[in-house]
Amino acid sequence: MLVAASIPSVWADTVLSAERQYVARLLAWAALSIIAATAIAVVLAARHIKSPVLKHFAVQLGGWGFVLGLVGAMAWHGLHLRDLAGATRLERATWMRVGFDVGVIGMGAVLAASSRWFGRNMAGMGAGAGLAVQGAALLVIDLQLVSAVSR
Repeated sequence: MLVAASIPSVWADTVLSAERQYVARLLAWAALSIIAATAIAVVLAARHIKSPVLKHFAVQLGGWGFVLGLVGAMAWHGLHLRDLAGATRLERATWMRVGFDVGVIGMGAVLAASSRWFGRNMAGMGAGAGLAVQGAALLVIDLQLVSAVSR
């Protein structure tokens, strides 16, 4: 009886550990995005370079990094042991985020391509590239969580 009661807690601990790793990766990506955006801005300002592509790429990195940092902080605060129903909801929500990530990549690609083809707008190309990079990073992070939870 004691053995059967301890099995769900071991399983719940595994899901909680996977969630902690997910949130840690999300926070690390948020910090990296903010650092990269700041570095690009500093280089552009120090060298007096006017590059709409890099400027808008950096804006996307910094903005998404800030938002992801807030989301990660709230997620870290809400981590808890889950039962089977909670783990199932987590898996489904993560699959939904995977779909969202693919959509963000697609939106970034469409924005960059349409900016290039229709208006030769370099700012749109930079923003599109920033969206695609953020979507790709989030896709990798979300797929790692799905992989861990789906086992």
